[in-house]
Amino acid sequence: MHIMLFHSVYGPRPAVHSAAERLRAAGHQVWTPDLFGGSVFESVEEAREFRDEVGMDELLKRAVLAAAPHSERGLVYAGFSFGAAVAQNLALADEKARGLLLLHGTSDIADDVHVDELPVQLHVADPDPFEPHDWLTAWYLGMGRAGADVEVHRHPGAGHLYTDPELPDFDGEAAERTWRVALEFLDSLATQE
Repeated sequence: MHIMLFHSVYGPRPAVHSAAERLRAAGHQVWTPDLFGGSVFESVEEAREFRDEVGMDELLKRAVLAAAPHSERGLVYAGFSFGAAVAQNLALADEKARGLLLLHGTSDIADDVHVDELPVQLHVADPDPFEPHDWLTAWYLGMGRAGADVEVHRHPGAGHLYTDPELPDFDGEAAERTWRVALEFLDSLATQE
């Protein structure tokens, strides 16, 4: 599969590149666009301040420009937290999208969005202060109305960004379980080619 993998609000940290290498080792072609121009953050407060300063419209524009040269191939969009929100926005707007892999995050869904059974897999901590149950229920229903084929995997006791070994949220067991299930999901998309 051709995968466009977007970093979290912390920027293009080593965990993003490790994830890309894991995906490449499984036979996938992966791009990891840097939407922050090289900026990497240690605190979520600094990261959000930077994101808000640049603006979501500009960041989505950068993401679209990064994906555009590859979109004809039929991309799987993926991302971590903020990057998952970016990936979701792009996947729902790209009629050639092959799938959507969301790690630790989701985004609003426009009322007029329609996709044709887009395969979507979401992995979130349970509970997750950034993805509360009420929000996830509404999100799931909204994605279903849009025509997506959604599966949700909740990871009890994990922190928000539990796949990043350099953050306090890290949960090795939940991370390995996530990657195992995510790779199976990607393999299932490859067999549909």
